[in-house]
Amino acid sequence: MCQTIILSLNALFTNHINLIIYQIMETLQIMPVQRTSSRNFGEYAEEAVIVEEQPTKQKRPLFIEANTIEASLEHLRNDCIIPVFAKDNEATLSHVAFIEAVQDATNTFFSGEQIESPDIRVSHVIKGRIPEAIHKPANQLLESDKTIYYERCAFVIEVPTIYETVHGNRLTLTIGGVRAYNHTNLYSKKGAERFKVFIGFTCKVCTNLCVSTDGYLSCLEVTNTRDLYQAVLEMFHKYDAAKHIHLMQSLGNTSMTEHQFCQLLGRMRLYQSLPQGYQKDIPKMLLTDTQVNNVAKAYINDENFGSLGNDLSMWKFYNLLTGANKSSYIDSFLDRAYNATELATGICSALHGDNKYQWFLS
Repeated sequence: MCQTIILSLNALFTNHINLIIYQIMETLQIMPVQRTSSRNFGEYAEEAVIVEEQPTKQKRPLFIEANTIEASLEHLRNDCIIPVFAKDNEATLSHVAFIEAVQDATNTFFSGEQIESPDIRVSHVIKGRIPEAIHKPANQLLESDKTIYYERCAFVIEVPTIYETVHGNRLTLTIGGVRAYNHTNLYSKKGAERFKVFIGFTCKVCTNLCVSTDGYLSCLEVTNTRDLYQAVLEMFHKYDAAKHIHLMQSLGNTSMTEHQFCQLLGRMRLYQSLPQGYQKDIPKMLLTDTQVNNVAKAYINDENFGSLGNDLSMWKFYNLLTGANKSSYIDSFLDRAYNATELATGICSALHGDNKYQWFLS
């Protein structure tokens, strides 16, 4: 009897417990866990841009100053017309054709070397207008109505992998040329056209050009770019770079006193006023009075080649001459550069007793 009652109570208790659990499970609401979505910062962030610092190209002194402006091959090719010979309307060899012919010869002869782009200077712009704009007032002209070309052009091409150091100054092999339409008669039929080309060295600190005898063609006359290219190659073959370097090194082994330098300056100023018959007996000196004055100023003020109060080496004197030559017009620039070499070496020989240039020191 007691056992039956206990079993009944256990069954009742179990049923009661199950009912409670069922009610709890039925009424209990389990809320889903809300996950906080990760923020996508990428939609706000910009892609990083790597800024590479461009090396600033150090501005070098000009190889020629005077009244020149810088020009590019693209400007000469695309913006400038080509003058013609008046009597047959045949085109002249353009400045671009000249520069590219010398550039091609340089690339051929110095294959494997680093060759810089041409540094071009022009002057004496010749302006015109197209036929459709003949009657337009000048203030109404459009750029497309205008035409231009430059009467004179000079350029240099450096080969920086060929260099030598002379008396502490780095000299880099340099090729260049000058074209001046005023040296060619454009009022006739097409004929040989005149060019000037050279190979020599540039003093890096001041860009003074050093031109020697066997590296300069002062009157190269050709009718086409093929002959021009060939003539430049022949000049390269004849040029003795070692001899030229030795010549410049030897200049530094001779000096003149300040008194001798002042005497020389006075003679150089006097030279321009001498009668022509008297000048014929004296070696040629092409620098102008203004340029001689610039030599005197540079002797005092030039930080690289000035020697105020001290003896002046002929190497420094040579660079005073080539520095003063930068004020030359394009058409006379190379002739005076070559003459500076002749004058410096002649005065150096006179200091050792040679008579040819003795007049400048007497």
